[in-house]
Amino acid sequence: MSHRPEARAASTTGSGARSSPPTPEVSIRLLGAFTMDVDGDPVALPAGTQRLVAMLALRGRTGRSRLAGLLWPDTEERRALASLRTGIWRVNQAAPGLVVAAHGAVELGLAPVVDVQRLIDRSHALLRDEPDDEGLLPEDPGEGELLPDWEDCWLDAERERLHQLRLHVLEATARWLSDRGRYGLALEFALAALRADELRESAHRAVVGIHLAEGNVVEARRAYDACCRTLHDELGIEPSASLTALITRAPGAAVALHVVALAPERHPVSATARS
Repeated sequence: MSHRPEARAASTTGSGARSSPPTPEVSIRLLGAFTMDVDGDPVALPAGTQRLVAMLALRGRTGRSRLAGLLWPDTEERRALASLRTGIWRVNQAAPGLVVAAHGAVELGLAPVVDVQRLIDRSHALLRDEPDDEGLLPEDPGEGELLPDWEDCWLDAERERLHQLRLHVLEATARWLSDRGRYGLALEFALAALRADELRESAHRAVVGIHLAEGNVVEARRAYDACCRTLHDELGIEPSASLTALITRAPGAAVALHVVALAPERHPVSATARS
């Protein structure tokens, strides 16, 4: 009796002669220089193709004509669309199935791991007050700038989005740590927000609030006075009534005002843990 039919069946269902190849694992880094890895190996892409991948990673599904116009703004539509087709082909040569074009739109396939999206997801979890209390300590999300060597206009909105998200995360993390009595580290996050935008009153308020929570009324008064000087010198305005009330209603505020008035002016220094 012949066993060839059984062997043939095994080759198609068991050994996988007709099975699909495994889906490649793709990771894309946009914070800092652009890099893309496929199954752990770096893949080199031309500059124009990198921009195609980066835009889809940041914006998701995008209409074909709009995508071509954003990536090649100084090129007539016909040539821009031709460049887009070439870019899609080149990406899929490096990572088959990474760019999917269908029904007049283009998007990423293969569910790549994108560092910016992971950062956004973690930041949103923190802003929803869902940090892991005993797990990884919240991190400063601003260690890498979004594609700093690229001058594309379409990146401006994405950079501003991440900048604002970082500021909110820094302030939220400072509050989260302060609520748990970790004042030194909380102050590091609050001061990081202040360095990122010295005209941001909510960052000044975070610094003042942490000093008050720790019982350092004089330090809080110094931080408040620094805020007053900065806003007055740069914008010609005074702090809000809520920030002023925060310091004037604090226990020992009158004594703190007297001490600060007598003390020589000093430059702010980096925070150190006092708890």
